[in-house]
Amino acid sequence: MARDAVVLANGPSWPVALGRRDGRVSLANETNQLPPPTANFTRLVSMFAAKGLSVRDLVVLSGGHTLGTAHCNLFSDRLYNFTGANSLADVDPALDAAYLARLRSRCRSLADNTTLNEMDPGSFLSFDSSYYSLVARRRGLFHSDAALLTDPATRAYVQRQATGLFTAEFFRDFADSMVKMSTIDVLTGQQQGEIRKKCNLVN
Repeated sequence: MARDAVVLANGPSWPVALGRRDGRVSLANETNQLPPPTANFTRLVSMFAAKGLSVRDLVVLSGGHTLGTAHCNLFSDRLYNFTGANSLADVDPALDAAYLARLRSRCRSLADNTTLNEMDPGSFLSFDSSYYSLVARRRGLFHSDAALLTDPATRAYVQRQATGLFTAEFFRDFADSMVKMSTIDVLTGQQQGEIRKKCNLVN
């Protein structure tokens, strides 16, 4: 589904292995393994490394934020009461001031968990490299986006892709990282999950 969604959004394709086993139940607490949007660079690197993914995979897969939307509560602490000073001036200094004002006009409070925002404004339905242009201008929506500018290696990749001249390279990198990610914690053995006859239903 992820591959097909990216292709339909004019992004790259990659081979998807068939015959994989899927679990029979969905457990909400298993999402704790996913890097949260509030993560700093150290935590991101640690969580990716725990799954066998590199710093390169981190910056490449973050490019997936070119698609979709996010609720205000996932980043509104950057707009209000950033350090707990309880002041309108208490904002994330890593966020571009003009972009911050725009986000505040949509996200009116820390408690807003219903308003949706484009992660890649103006291009959130197309898979492209414009996400990196935003991050380079300090307009990444999440803490985890801004974190890419705090490390020399990831910052260099962001700045290279921000030129818009290497989109084909990003597409190749993204496809490679998605294939690599597809090998994480593959279920094996007769007692682990099932090979589904229909991907959206248990057998």
